[in-house]
Amino acid sequence: MAKTSTVARSKKTPKFSTRIVRRCFRCGRKRGYMREFDMCRICFRELANEGMIPGIKKSSW
Repeated sequence: MAKTSTVARSKKTPKFSTRIVRRCFRCGRKRGYMREFDMCRICFRELANEGMIPGIKKSSW
């Protein structure tokens, strides 16, 4: 869980476009971020297992 000050700082528009830090909207994590879902891998897995993300289901073969 990222500090609220860190999350707030990342939401501000940076001086240069290369300084953009994308963070998970649930927990604020910056590593393991997936752009398609706007969340980190951990939150993605939790929501996918609960069936909260439409079109995503656990694979089994």
